[in-house]
Amino acid sequence: MREKFYPRERQSVPAARKFAAGAVADWGFFHRLDGIALCVSELATNALLHGVPPGRGFLLRMRMRMRLWEGAVLRVEVHDTGGGVPRVTEGAAGTDEGGRGLVLVAALADKWGVGERDPGKFVWCEFICPSGETEGGSDLGTVGFGPPGAA
Repeated sequence: MREKFYPRERQSVPAARKFAAGAVADWGFFHRLDGIALCVSELATNALLHGVPPGRGFLLRMRMRMRLWEGAVLRVEVHDTGGGVPRVTEGAAGTDEGGRGLVLVAALADKWGVGERDPGKFVWCEFICPSGETEGGSDLGTVGFGPPGAA
């Protein structure tokens, strides 16, 4: 598992993306790097814009697990202390600058959702790599024995 705390500032988004790219490379998940990096950027941006109160920050947590029925699963979580529940917005206009973040996450990730924490929430997404398709990564974590969808 890898995790890092970021303050509420613009430089945190590219820093989180760089941190995620390093973990993805270490774990050999190269074939999904672009999608993972984009999802980290979107979730971090959403946390900064909508979830992180002044004087606080967000936590990026990443972990890779091997699941017997799926292969390697990389999970990304962005934790913040803000209220509200993020939703996919329908129909952002072509000239709108925002409103597409979770649409992209939903399109690129294999699964995504929102969990509760006290205070706040975490938004997560998962990327599945069928067995044998990672490129020699290490530090894979534990094997999950629960039903599909269990963390």
